[in-house]
Amino acid sequence: MTTPNKTPPGADPKQLERTGTVREIGSQAVWSLSSCKPEPGIGFRTLHLPGFGVDQLRDDNLETYWQSDGSQPHLVNIQFRRKTTVKTLCIYADYKSDESYTPSKISVRVGNNFHNLQEIRQLELVEPSGWIHVPLTDNHKKPTRTFMIQIAVLANHQNGRDTHMRQIKIYTPVEESSIGKFPRCTTIDFMMYRSIR
Repeated sequence: MTTPNKTPPGADPKQLERTGTVREIGSQAVWSLSSCKPEPGIGFRTLHLPGFGVDQLRDDNLETYWQSDGSQPHLVNIQFRRKTTVKTLCIYADYKSDESYTPSKISVRVGNNFHNLQEIRQLELVEPSGWIHVPLTDNHKKPTRTFMIQIAVLANHQNGRDTHMRQIKIYTPVEESSIGKFPRCTTIDFMMYRSIR
């Protein structure tokens, strides 16, 4: 019997942004979770108070995480106010820190709402440690246009019940200027001005 290869880590998503070809759009979405474990001492479930919820998924800190609190599948729902072009989804997982809480099987679904989601990717992860890049493109490498993305954790390592996810980033392609093609300015100094209009 052969042992499956470990899932290789992808590059830090900030490197994608520095190329000037994509930008992170997670802040433009409304995020919800199927469940989350509250901070000890808080007797009710909340997604935006201290604990292990959406804020931890989006805080740019690889030491914090979302922790589910219930039966599988564990869901992360990402809803945009308008139909949005998405190219890449990046998920940070760390088997060494999270062991049985680490996802081993993930489904990525897109659609207009909860009622018409279609699976576009299913991933089998083997002891991941780092960023996992999930292309949200069709067979012709064309980005997906959607109102909603759902990430479903279908199974964890060692048959764990609850899950940890440390960070999630969503990227859209940067559109070419209608004025003409200009060289991309990708230094950090230029990047901080990229969204001024």
